[in-house]
Amino acid sequence: MALDLKRKRGAHTPSKAKRIHVEDTVLSEHDSHSGGEGSEASGSDSDAEADTWNGLHNAQDGHESEVENAAGPSGSRIVKPPTGEELRKIKDATDLYRSTSFKLQIDALLPNVRPKYNHVQPLEAFLMALHKLLMGLPSVPPQHPLHASRTLSKKAVAVPYVRPLPTEDTNWKVSFDKPSEIVLAGSWATKTAVKGKDSSRYEVDVAVEMPSNLFQEKDYLNARVFQKRAYYLAVIAAAITQAKPPLRCELFYESTSGDPRSTALVLRPIADGSATDFSKLNAQVRIVPYIGQSPIPLQRLSPAKSNLRTTASDGNSNEDPTPIYNTAFMTMTTPKAHLLSVHSLKQNVSGFADALALLRVWANQRGYGLGSRMCVRGFEGKGMWWASILDLVVNGQEPLPTGLGKANAKRKPLGKGLSSYQLFKAALDFLARHNFQDEPIFVKSKEGHRFPPGSYSSHGAVFVDATSSVNLLADVPLSSLDLLRYDAQATLEVLDRSAISEDPFQTVFLKEHRDVFGRFDFVARVDLSSAEMQQASAHLIADHGSVYNALMTLLISTLKRGLGDRVKAIAVLHPSSDVRPTSQALPANPPVVHIGVVFDPNHAFRLVDHGPPAEEQESERTKQFRDFWGEKSELRRFKDGSIVESVVWDVKNSDERAHIPSMVIQHLLQRHFSIGGDSVQTWQSQFDDVLKLPDSISSAYQTAGAAAGFKSALSAFDALVKHIKALDDQFPLAVLNVSPTSPALRYTDTFVPITVFTPSRPTLPKTASYLPAMEVIIEFEKSGRWPDDLRAIQKIKLAFFERLATVLMGAVKGLQATVVLGERPERTEIRDEAALDIVTAEGWAFRARIWHDREATLLDRLIDDQPHLPKALRRPKTGEAARERQLALEAREVYTRRFVHSPRHHRAIAALCHRFAAFAGTVRLTKRWFAAHWLLRGHVSEEAVELLCAYVFLRAGPPPAGEGTASSMASVPGSKERGFAQVVGFLKDWEWAAGLVVPLDNADQTAEGTSTTPPAMTSRDVAWSLSTPFDPQGHMWTAVGPNAVVARRVTALARATWECLKGLESGSSNVKRIFHHPMDHYNFVIDLNPALATRNHHKLDADPSTWASKAKYANAIAKDASDFTMPSFDPFALLFDDLVRVYADTALFFYDPLGGDRIGAVWQPSLRSARPFRVLGGFSSMPAQKDAAKGKEKEKGLVVLNDTAVFAEIRRIGGGLIAGISSKP
Repeated sequence: MALDLKRKRGAHTPSKAKRIHVEDTVLSEHDSHSGGEGSEASGSDSDAEADTWNGLHNAQDGHESEVENAAGPSGSRIVKPPTGEELRKIKDATDLYRSTSFKLQIDALLPNVRPKYNHVQPLEAFLMALHKLLMGLPSVPPQHPLHASRTLSKKAVAVPYVRPLPTEDTNWKVSFDKPSEIVLAGSWATKTAVKGKDSSRYEVDVAVEMPSNLFQEKDYLNARVFQKRAYYLAVIAAAITQAKPPLRCELFYESTSGDPRSTALVLRPIADGSATDFSKLNAQVRIVPYIGQSPIPLQRLSPAKSNLRTTASDGNSNEDPTPIYNTAFMTMTTPKAHLLSVHSLKQNVSGFADALALLRVWANQRGYGLGSRMCVRGFEGKGMWWASILDLVVNGQEPLPTGLGKANAKRKPLGKGLSSYQLFKAALDFLARHNFQDEPIFVKSKEGHRFPPGSYSSHGAVFVDATSSVNLLADVPLSSLDLLRYDAQATLEVLDRSAISEDPFQTVFLKEHRDVFGRFDFVARVDLSSAEMQQASAHLIADHGSVYNALMTLLISTLKRGLGDRVKAIAVLHPSSDVRPTSQALPANPPVVHIGVVFDPNHAFRLVDHGPPAEEQESERTKQFRDFWGEKSELRRFKDGSIVESVVWDVKNSDERAHIPSMVIQHLLQRHFSIGGDSVQTWQSQFDDVLKLPDSISSAYQTAGAAAGFKSALSAFDALVKHIKALDDQFPLAVLNVSPTSPALRYTDTFVPITVFTPSRPTLPKTASYLPAMEVIIEFEKSGRWPDDLRAIQKIKLAFFERLATVLMGAVKGLQATVVLGERPERTEIRDEAALDIVTAEGWAFRARIWHDREATLLDRLIDDQPHLPKALRRPKTGEAARERQLALEAREVYTRRFVHSPRHHRAIAALCHRFAAFAGTVRLTKRWFAAHWLLRGHVSEEAVELLCAYVFLRAGPPPAGEGTASSMASVPGSKERGFAQVVGFLKDWEWAAGLVVPLDNADQTAEGTSTTPPAMTSRDVAWSLSTPFDPQGHMWTAVGPNAVVARRVTALARATWECLKGLESGSSNVKRIFHHPMDHYNFVIDLNPALATRNHHKLDADPSTWASKAKYANAIAKDASDFTMPSFDPFALLFDDLVRVYADTALFFYDPLGGDRIGAVWQPSLRSARPFRVLGGFSSMPAQKDAAKGKEKEKGLVVLNDTAVFAEIRRIGGGLIAGISSKP
């Protein structure tokens, strides 16, 4: 349905139906069977009048408004305004669907995720033929199950018998008789089917009722009923393969969740164009045998009963409850009852069908359904579960006996009048709030409780359907339900807290959420081929139907117990069950699974797990604790005097501490399942390696007595501040404040700060001698003695620096201080260019600048010396005055960025590092990624990268009052790996032309210095706009880039990186590949001499030979070593800056500032074609060849780029730094 607000002139003509299409690339994969006719329901009524305002529900109601024709003064026609009823519907759309646009998006989505029922005729013909075939099958007399299996194997059909398998001693028999009834069941019959992921087919369930005379009263024991069901299914399969005339289809077995007890027969059409070819529907028929009436007593199927007779390890009979087995039995009796239940809901609740479709789409996008990759274990074949959630929301739950489920007594039905969106959101609210482990759910049933609620005590989670027959969550791990709750919470955060300008529809319904690195804080790839269950029992295996399912149950419960409150959710991910040939009896299970973990930042990195106290050494609880943890368990005394059984995880630094959850998982897998070594693959260490120095350099620093760490750098800064403030009496003005502005002082520098004592620095290799200078700003007290002239102010700053250097070196032993001038070859006397480089005795380097607020006022006067006149009356400046004004604009931009925005930015980012444990690591990885792809600093500033990462952490908005801290919100990453993946995922989809608003809600927004801040001198082709509360225009940190070319390059690199992240899932790739930069697109590449580098140790694939000592003794000091230290000296970076400045109009240059030894460049596109010659053209040129001038006499003055001359100039500029230049022809 569409909202048609168009008013047209002319005669009444029927308007064409409008269609609102959702992009195919964002929706679930549209396969070749989807066709293009999925939006019939999303247009306006084709019979509506073109000049009629049709209202919101025109497509459904077919209402046509009449237009009163009246001529106005100008001859125009007057269109009838919307009626009160139509206005009410618009208002209802806003209230019931969040917004009118959200409703239209839902209406556009639903037809695209449902089957194309206009292609249903071939399917109906096929079903009629199948029905005729099944009802005409001959009976098979009772026979031994093994003899029956051998008979069918001759027809290439295996009988999918289940555990415990029949033997020669089996004393029961199998037989066959035609079905008592055939029912079209499932979502296809109720028209609630929804398209699955990865081109999954729609499922048309044909429920075949097995006659009651096939069963006996004792068939509930030891899986007899499942054996008879398996034989019944195999007979049908053999009959279909030998049918005359043949059914044009392919036959397969399929076992839901790998459980042989739920095996169904799958029929897929052959695309031959026949009358029964329903391949255009992208559907498959599933034959599901079920039991209608049987002699088996109902009370024997209670979840608390034991229906498997196995022998325990002590030789006694094991009669523990078999809840999974009993649930599988009861599920076999429910197809018809579930069909009637869903049909009743659809008839009585108008929004049910759409709400169920929305809920299923939401679930499919997150892996709670079918798919060929990364599906959450436990939700395969749970279509009735999603419908039952809506049933619970509408009708409420069955009252529990007194003393059970007090919390559930408050849950009341919401009624039948809710819209589809309200039902969907109510379902999410239930999932987000409900504790499945502690609170059983019994959906309202006409028959009351079929089994006593207390009989479900052996189930992990309880959600009994409206038929009161089946616990739909009997085989769903509690950890998977934890993840479901987490995803529901994250979705509600998006729906409730997104700004109205940010449409959450795509995030909720269209975005793919199965990519593990952006979804989980920790991911492990586990090969189960060598797994062994140390606590397995025949009873457990028989209850779960297979060894694999029992293994997965034990594995998940073990990890959940071991991790405890360290995590919010754990999930085992693997592809859903696939079909298999009918000649294969048992299903094949995926040998490799992925374990995804979502951290609780408050507990995830705890060093100690406490167990029972020393007083309980002989208790059963202590024995269980020691048996669970093995050799890691030990008795320890703590500072508070307590002695408890404990597990201590030994780590050396903060990076290793982030690995504690991984250490827990790997220890438990090895101890309980013998899974270790290469069978468990994680990627945390690989991500850590890209942020670490090579081992040989680390050893050299340690040998020299290095101090390392962000806290060490902050301690050095605090010590410097104390030294400066202690010398106040030796300065003309007192020091008010010393503010840090360096990434190293806010935990976001790419590499951990490290340094050595100044006397030991000459022992380091020259190629690894880089010493970063940490920027600080010194603010003196206000005084009228400052001069009122910009040039004089700069000279006073030099005098202050000289005095500060002298005093500091005299007061602090071993400290070096040097006044430095200029950052560019051209110098101006009004811009802040002076700084003081301070190298402490411990080897830390700082670069101090002086902030004087009077500079801003004086610069503003130079920029605009006639503020009292209107802009139209001001005389334009020419000559020297114009040049002076331009210099003032540049100086004002430097002042604003350096002294106003940089401290504010530093405080805001430092606060985020304290609020979010993973934020700093995310920024460091993202900076490394930008640098590795030759973009950092040259095109994308470090501050811009920090703002991008801040947006990812803050985009959900602040939590409501009383709902925890920001770090507890579901959408906030808990590890740097997940944070990095989310930043890459954002960059690949970001429409950067629209800009970005970063909600730094805790940022300091108070005006400092001056109340008027002129806009930054932004280049016209700057592409990114990163707005913050104190930078509304968003160009403070993007004023010099990236431009549109680089912005598109970032998007392309992000998309390629995202594909690499997805490739890691297979285990065939590694993390470093993400950071390897392709050089195919550069026009020329400048190779630099690595022997002259100063930060070669920062290179991604550094070569240790470049810094290996050539001397006789490893610790010998080179003869040319100097005691003088030059902070932040990087000759390659200086060469890059010169090339960018000199050839700004000729080429775009790219360079990795973190140890790069190549500079890539692309020619400006406008220079690739001939152009008329002019003086001062801005680039090196030469006359164009005749073919370039196309032989025309009047175009003899054309010139083209002289790349040979440019290369020669670059070699001259670089001198010995350049090893060579390679270019494309």
